[in-house]
Amino acid sequence: MTKNSQPKHTPLISQFLKIKKEQPDALLLFRMGDFYETFFDDAKRASKILGITLTTRDKNKATGVPLAGFPYHALDTYLKKLLDNGIKVAICEQVEDPKKTKKLVKRKIVEVITPGTILEDNYLNSSNNNFLTSIFPENDKWGIASIDISTGEFSCTEINAKNLIDELVRIHPSEILIPENQISNIEKRMRGFYNPVFTEYESWRFDFVEAENILKQHFAVASLDGFGLKSNYLAISAAASVLSYIQGLKGDENNHLTNITFYSAENSLQVDSISRHNLELIKSIQTKEKSGTLLDAINKTNTPMGNRLLQHWLLNPLIEKHKIEQRLNAVEELLNNEQIKNAIIEIISEIGDMERIIGKVGSKKVYPRDLNALKEYLQFAHPLADILKIVKSELLCDLHNSIQNFDEVVLLIDNAICDEAPPTITAGGIFKENYNNELDELRSISKNGKSWIAKLESEEREKTKIERLKIKFNNVFGYFIEISNRQTDKVPESYIRKQTLVNSERYITPELKEYENKVLGAEERIKQIEHSLFNDIREKMIKFINRMQKFTTIIAKLDVLTNFAQLAYYNNYVKPTISNDTEIIIKDARHPVVEKLISEEEFIPNDIYLNNKSDRILLITGPNMAGKSTYLRQVGLIVIMAHIGCYIPASKATISITDKIFTRVGASDNLALGQSTFLVEMIETANILHNATPRSLILLDEVGRGTSTFDGLSIAWAVVEYLHENQKIAAKTLFATHYHELTELADLFDGVKNYNITVNEWKDKIIFLRKVLPGAADQSYGIQVAKLAGIPNKVIERAKEILSELEKNELTTTNKVERTKRKLKTNIQTDFLDYLSNKASEKNDILEKLHKVDINNLSPLEALNFLSEIKKKL
Repeated sequence: MTKNSQPKHTPLISQFLKIKKEQPDALLLFRMGDFYETFFDDAKRASKILGITLTTRDKNKATGVPLAGFPYHALDTYLKKLLDNGIKVAICEQVEDPKKTKKLVKRKIVEVITPGTILEDNYLNSSNNNFLTSIFPENDKWGIASIDISTGEFSCTEINAKNLIDELVRIHPSEILIPENQISNIEKRMRGFYNPVFTEYESWRFDFVEAENILKQHFAVASLDGFGLKSNYLAISAAASVLSYIQGLKGDENNHLTNITFYSAENSLQVDSISRHNLELIKSIQTKEKSGTLLDAINKTNTPMGNRLLQHWLLNPLIEKHKIEQRLNAVEELLNNEQIKNAIIEIISEIGDMERIIGKVGSKKVYPRDLNALKEYLQFAHPLADILKIVKSELLCDLHNSIQNFDEVVLLIDNAICDEAPPTITAGGIFKENYNNELDELRSISKNGKSWIAKLESEEREKTKIERLKIKFNNVFGYFIEISNRQTDKVPESYIRKQTLVNSERYITPELKEYENKVLGAEERIKQIEHSLFNDIREKMIKFINRMQKFTTIIAKLDVLTNFAQLAYYNNYVKPTISNDTEIIIKDARHPVVEKLISEEEFIPNDIYLNNKSDRILLITGPNMAGKSTYLRQVGLIVIMAHIGCYIPASKATISITDKIFTRVGASDNLALGQSTFLVEMIETANILHNATPRSLILLDEVGRGTSTFDGLSIAWAVVEYLHENQKIAAKTLFATHYHELTELADLFDGVKNYNITVNEWKDKIIFLRKVLPGAADQSYGIQVAKLAGIPNKVIERAKEILSELEKNELTTTNKVERTKRKLKTNIQTDFLDYLSNKASEKNDILEKLHKVDINNLSPLEALNFLSEIKKKL
C-alpha cells in the first residue's frame, strides 16, 4: 500500500464509515443480526466503558479493524452505562429483512441519545428532572435555557456572569450546551460541584432574529410576548439553541414542548449553591445522597410529579406574600378537613408518572401500555373535581376550576387499545376486536388457520372420494394437496399439478392458493395494520397534550399540598404568619431533620428573635457539640419551609419575607480549584459581605477558625463590625463563634446581642442542655469535648497541665497577646493605649507612636494590628 493510498474496507465497514459521518461525535451502535457492534475508536471506548472484549475482524490484529459488541437484547443495560458516562450514542438499525435480500442489508440511524435527551423510563430517575441546558453569553451577562424533554418543561432566564455557576448548579442539568471555546473555563468552575456533560455549539448561528424565528415557528405564534419574552435577547438565543439541538436529534417530534417560561432569580428567595450545600436541602454533605436532607425529611409525596415539584419548590422558594399565603391556606384547609385530604390522597396514590407518559406522546414514543395507564389516570379527573367542589381556599378553588373533561381521550383509548396490551408495537395484539374489519379478518385467518385447513381437507375428501387426501405445508411450496399415485385417477380437473414425487402427486387449487396468500401474509399484514393504526392513535393524542399537561400540574400541586398537610398533622408543625415587616420570631423551633434522626433523646426546642434594629446580630457562644450549628441551620431551614408554603416545626412563628439566605458553616476545601479550607471560608464570607441586603438572613459559623488565633479573631471581629456598620447590608445575622472576645461587641454596638448554648459541668464532665439563652458562655469546654471524642487520657491530662499554665500566665509571648486581647473592654482604644504605655515606659520611640494614635478613629481591628506591630518592636 502506498503512502497516500486509503485502506480497502469490506462493504460492511464502508457502510459503517458512511453512516458514522452522520454523527461523528457519537458512539455508533451498529446492528448486525442479533448484536450491536462497534468499530475502530468506538470499539475501544465501548470496550473500556462497558467491560466487553475488544477484538478485530481480521486475523492480523495489527492491521485488523477493532471490534466490540454485545447482544441486542442487552441494549438497555449497556446503553445506560454509556449514558451514565456522558457518551452520546447513535443507534443504527437494519431497516430491511435480511432474509429478503442477498445484498448488504440497508441500515440507518434511527435515534440519537445524549445524557440530556433521554426519553426512556429505564434510564431516568423518576425523582429528578433530567435537564438539557444551553447557555448563551454576551459581555457580563448570560442567557440560560433548560428543557426536560421527558416532561416537556421549558424555561429560560438571564443572569449576571458572576451568578452563572450558581444557577447551573441549582438547575443541575445532565448536559450543558455551551458556545465554542468556552468549555474549559466553565468546566473548571463547575468541577467543584459536579461533572455534567458539555456539548459545544456555534453561538453565531443564534442571533436574535434567527433565534426568535426558531421559537415562533415551534410554538406557531406571531410574537413571544405571551410567554413573557420581549427584549430578552440572551434568553431567547439560549432557548433557540437548546430547542434546535433537540430538533436536530429528535426531528420535529417534540409536540409536548408547548410552553416556555421566563423566570427571574429575583422572584424567589435566593439560596446560593454554597448555602444549599451547607443547609443540606437536597443532598447530604456526608453521603451526597438525599437521605438526611430537608427534602428527605418533608417528602412523603405519592406521585413522581409531586416528588419533582416539591424539589422545585425547595430550590425556588416564593417571596411574594400572597402566593405563600395561598399555599399555607390550602394546607390549612386540607389539615382541617381530613375527609377531603384523605380522598385526594387515595386518588393520587393511584397515579403514576403521567407527566413522562405525556412526554412520550409528544415525541411519538408512547406505547400501548402507556396509553392504557394514561386512560386510567385521566379517569380520575371526574372524582377529583367532585371532591374539590366544596373547597374554600383560593389555591384549591383555582385547581378545581382548572380540571378539564377528558371523556374524549379516554373513549379514544378505551375503544381502541386492548386492556392487556403489549409493551411494544411490534408484538401484536394491540387493538380490540371490532376496531378494524380488515384486522379482525386477518386475525381470524391467523388464529383459525389449522381448523380451516382441516375443514377444507375434510370437504375435499368428501367431494373427491379420495380417502387419503391430505393438505400439507412446507416453506418451499407453501400449502398443497397430496394424493398417492394409486388414487390420481380421481383427481378433479380443477386441481393444478404442483410437484411429482415417487409415490404421490402434489396439487394446488385456486381456493387453497388464495387462502395460502392470506395466511402467509396475515401475520406480517397484521403488524403493518396495527403499526399504522397505532400511529394514527399517536397523532390523535397530540391535540390533547396541553390539556393533559395542565392536569399533571394539578395532580403535582395537590400531591405536595396534601403532603404538607400530612407533615403538619403527624409532626406537630404549625402555620407561620408571613410578614412584610423585618421580624423573625419563632417559638420552640426544632430542626426538621435532626429531630427525626435522633431516637435516644427528645429534641430540645429553642426560640429565636431577630429584627433589623435591636436584635440584628446575635452572637452565639458555647462548646463544640452543644448545638450551635444545629441552631443556625434550623433557623435557615424553617425560613425556607415557610417560604415554600409549608408548615414549620415550632409552636408559633412570624416569618418576615426574606430575599436571600447565606450560610458559612463548617470547614471544607475545594481541591479541584486548588483552594484551601481557609481560602474557601474567606471566599464564602466575601460573597456574603458583597451580596447581602437588609432583607437577607445570614448564618455564620466559626468565621476565622481556619487561620491563626490572632488573625482569625481579627477577621471575625472585623466581619461583625462590617455587618453592623454597613447599612447596605444591615442583615439579620446569627454568628456562632468560639472567640469569646467577640462577646464584648454586644457592649460596643446597639443591635448586637449575646446568646449561649447552655451546658452543665459535673465531675469533670459536661452535660449538653441544648438550650439557647441570653448571655455569653464563660468557657469553651474544649478539653471535656476532646475527652468525649475519645482522645487518650494521657493527652487529656497533658492538655489540662498546659491549660493551667496558660491560665497562670506562665507562657510568655503568646500568652501576653491573649491577655492583651482579653483586656480590650468597653472602651477598647483607651484600655489598649494605657496598657501599652505602661509596658513601654522606657521606649521613647514607641511612646511617641502611641501618643500620635487617634484613638477616637481607631477600629478594634486596627487596634489589634497596631498591638502586633508594637509587640514586634518590644
